[in-house]
Amino acid sequence: MQRTTGVGSALRRARHERGVTIDEACRDTRIRREFIRALEAEDFDRLLGDVYVRGALRSYSTYLGLPAESVISAYERIAGDERPPPPPPASEPVIGALRRRDNHRLLVMVVATVLVFAAAFGVLSTRESAPPPATLADTAVESRVRPIEAALTALQEVEVTVVVDGVEQRPFTLSDGESRAVTAAESLRISLARGGVTNVVVAGKDLGYPGHTDRPWTRSFSYETSSSSSPSAG
Repeated sequence: MQRTTGVGSALRRARHERGVTIDEACRDTRIRREFIRALEAEDFDRLLGDVYVRGALRSYSTYLGLPAESVISAYERIAGDERPPPPPPASEPVIGALRRRDNHRLLVMVVATVLVFAAAFGVLSTRESAPPPATLADTAVESRVRPIEAALTALQEVEVTVVVDGVEQRPFTLSDGESRAVTAAESLRISLARGGVTNVVVAGKDLGYPGHTDRPWTRSFSYETSSSSSPSAG
């Protein structure tokens, strides 16, 4: 028996209260009519995967005046229970992850040791409170290790070019409704042949459908400093 989250009924009720038809919502949000019906029926399997469901829920709930984060959290409570476990990663990423964790532990120990000696010899001022050593180390390592993840979902056919960590990848075309994920370690540039027809989500932040349909759109993302916890757009 299919479990319900209450998301669909909340979306449908909000649309009725605003006096908006499904056709009007489709025109304003550029979400397909059948996808809007699927969202209101909580028939998420009819959509184009989890990334598209989240993007569509965020856009549609914001359009209807509902808190997007609350709507997505309600969806996640069910999606998290029903989503199958991810396949085991390949051997090389596992080895890389183990090495990063080892580097993380080593850096934590080094920073903690330096702070202890600095405090003992009076290098740190007693008038200013220093943040916990572990927090400094965790933040610095996270900014260098955590990748920049992007998800692209096209509403119409569009040509895409990405530059990953300074290396331009071979251009590809997203067809109507197709999604593609892109990952970079330190920097990422996304170029769309035309804007306004592709939902762009970077590091969990939904940028909506950026740009205008009559001209190309390009945006770069990178970690500005080692203390940044999330990439910034440039």
